[in-house]
Amino acid sequence: MIDLYCERTGPGLLNEPLNAFTNIVFFIAAYFVWQLAKKENAQIFGVNLLIIILISIGIGSSLFHTFATNWALWLDIISISIFQIIFLWLYSLKVIKLNYLDSVLLMLVFFALSFVAGMFPNMLNGSMTYSPGFVLLFGLGLFHYISNKNEKYIMLMASVVFLISLTFRSIDNAVCDCISIGTHFLWHSLNGVLLYLLMRALIKNQSK
Repeated sequence: MIDLYCERTGPGLLNEPLNAFTNIVFFIAAYFVWQLAKKENAQIFGVNLLIIILISIGIGSSLFHTFATNWALWLDIISISIFQIIFLWLYSLKVIKLNYLDSVLLMLVFFALSFVAGMFPNMLNGSMTYSPGFVLLFGLGLFHYISNKNEKYIMLMASVVFLISLTFRSIDNAVCDCISIGTHFLWHSLNGVLLYLLMRALIKNQSK
């Protein structure tokens, strides 16, 4: 059994009910992204693939907070990582309008930052590994705003949501004594909003 969060106090499939249930936000986000893609006539392969991966994030995280095993943890990690990679690739090509070589270089920078952050897996309750994603998202948010893209504030809004969700993830174990359920469930709830905002920014700006 993997015990990382306040809410889990022992083995059992239902020992993290709030952490498990709040993964519903990923399925809700996927539904609204799908509806937006239909409305904007943006049901291209890349967008549909990200919707599928968004659903897989909800499944992976639900399994992890239910079974609390290594295999479930890796399902959770892998689905999140794949979403980050594919989103960055599509955003760099479709919104920033980089060529393939520059997009690859951007990906390499992200991988390098992720490698460095991965050397501190226990810092900030494991949230340090997500810091490259936040740094990159904030940079994309500035680009989105300065370039006057459709809904130009949306990526900066996403970076603020991500920072708040990271904070709740980081303090989960630190607040166990005063908040027995912890704060990890808020990480899930806000990340559903975050992923919807990211997908909305991509869909609304593919042709601009």
